[in-house]
Amino acid sequence: MLTLASKLKRDDGVRGPRTSNPASDSTRRVSVRDKLLVKEVAELEANLPCTCKVNFPDPNKLHYFQLTVIPDEGYYQGGKFQFETEVPDAYNMVPPKVKCLTRIWHPNITETGEICLSLLREHSIDGTGWAPTRTLKDVVWGLNSLFTDLLNFDDPLNIEAAEHHLRDKEDFRNKVEDYIKRYAR
Repeated sequence: MLTLASKLKRDDGVRGPRTSNPASDSTRRVSVRDKLLVKEVAELEANLPCTCKVNFPDPNKLHYFQLTVIPDEGYYQGGKFQFETEVPDAYNMVPPKVKCLTRIWHPNITETGEICLSLLREHSIDGTGWAPTRTLKDVVWGLNSLFTDLLNFDDPLNIEAAEHHLRDKEDFRNKVEDYIKRYAR
């Protein structure tokens, strides 16, 4: 993290005052995202849920990271679920792109990794979608909550999993445990 922060300070000093060159403005825009990320990553790391771990494969690229969620209660207790997060250039006006890399039997996450979490939607009917005031901390806490209090069987993305739970809760639990043994250890 410090490497990028040092680089940003150095780049600002080298770049000097703002020019009207369009190429310079687009470079500056990426720099704004990276400056936001330096601050947000520090806040995120200071306020990370105990069931989550964040990994930056390249500490100079804060716009790409992996999140591991290890639920300590509920249906998914004992599993280890990996998420990939990519923060676009237009951040914080648009939400990060998040995909679940671990195969899971979940009403709000498809087996191919798509996630139904309103704060990850740019436009949300219920008004709880992405807003420029949201941060990476909100995203991580939201993903973590998908395994506990945000687990939603009434508005599923994976309809088959939700219907399975409605039909037979015990069999649903067994299938979740089977997926954890096969894919989430």
